[in-house]
Amino acid sequence: MKKISVLIILSLLMFTSYGAGLAGAFPSYTSGFQVQNLSSAQATVSITYYNPNGTIATTATDTISANGSKTYFPIHATSGFNGSVVISSDQQIASVVNVLTGSGAKAGASYVAASQGGTSLSLPLLMKNNSGYNTWFHLQNTGTTDANVTVNYSDGTSQTAVIKPGAAKLFDQSTESHSAAVFSANITSSQPVAAAVIEENPVVMFAYTGFRGGSTNPVMPLINANNSGYITGVQVQNIGGTSTTVTISYTPSVEGTACTETQTIPAGQSRTFALAAFENGANSNCVARARFIGSAQVTTNSANQPLVAIVNQLKPGVNGEAYGSFDPNNATNKVVLPLIMDRNSGWFTGFNVMNVGSSATTVTCTFTGTSYSVTATLNPGQALTDIQVNKISSGYVGSGTCTASNLTDKIVAVVNELNTGTGDNLLVYEGINQ
Repeated sequence: MKKISVLIILSLLMFTSYGAGLAGAFPSYTSGFQVQNLSSAQATVSITYYNPNGTIATTATDTISANGSKTYFPIHATSGFNGSVVISSDQQIASVVNVLTGSGAKAGASYVAASQGGTSLSLPLLMKNNSGYNTWFHLQNTGTTDANVTVNYSDGTSQTAVIKPGAAKLFDQSTESHSAAVFSANITSSQPVAAAVIEENPVVMFAYTGFRGGSTNPVMPLINANNSGYITGVQVQNIGGTSTTVTISYTPSVEGTACTETQTIPAGQSRTFALAAFENGANSNCVARARFIGSAQVTTNSANQPLVAIVNQLKPGVNGEAYGSFDPNNATNKVVLPLIMDRNSGWFTGFNVMNVGSSATTVTCTFTGTSYSVTATLNPGQALTDIQVNKISSGYVGSGTCTASNLTDKIVAVVNELNTGTGDNLLVYEGINQ
């Protein structure tokens, strides 16, 4: 049985105050998840919901057709559930989790479920009272015995916990003691664990999954700057033991001018890229306040230290969401996109597929239940951008697969989910390499 850990922060009641173990800027939260069957045979899945103390809240079983996907919203647990989920399957699967605020869904965020945990995790971006932003994360024990966990923050503070198998523990930075407004964390555990982080203020919510390892040259398929009010910040964490000087190269895919940005990142620390570079040219040769839509890659890492990065896309006061950087060494010629939409109660998707290989390749993207497809030839470092609204069919909910020409090609992808209604209706997740 293949097991995929789906970290879900759920609360299906409207609370006038936060429920036990629940943190956040909003009165309540609700979640749903999309599960995609990556195989050519029908998948039988088992879904187990865990309470924070490790007891089982409820279970469910289902089948998913070959190469198909299913949406679980509402979920099987009763109203008020606040915990974690493990999905087991007899076929290879992938899952995307959408977290929304309670009634009215005025803010939302998305992250990819972890296929496995690690005894060491990195969280590049955490905040306490950073211009109104705070973070909190749930850490799930994906092992079989109690996990003894230590969280070491880059500002010198730390937290410890014991987490039961399958269960998740809340760490709320707004209630912890921190000397910095922006910081990072390294997590060590006696059992494999996985993490889902929520960044939020009272209007906007972001989410991302913790990193099990780093890359000397991480890549980021989508960078927006001065684009219809959207800006991008890239938080790069040095998880190595030596200070290193990092250069990020920005490559336009739709609009903009290629440029580079350089900063030095001390061991165990993180630095913010892109935000100031595209605003005023700081640490870079980027054109200040110019519109840019493209991709990015670390092209210089003086001490060859392992790096991870979180990309925050923000339309201040309106929309925001995060995604994690990719290690090009883990890229393949095939990426699956578990949730694709076109005019689904106002929701639609758009994606960016980046060629992170060393030679040009032709990428073709197909989608379940439709003949619609997208094809483009990409040079190394280039990205394909496609928005699905008004292109597939009204009400479409399905999944996608993007494939490069040759088995040796390497591509990665991110998907934006957007609703035209009011509130924070931008959700972003990483494509899953297969």
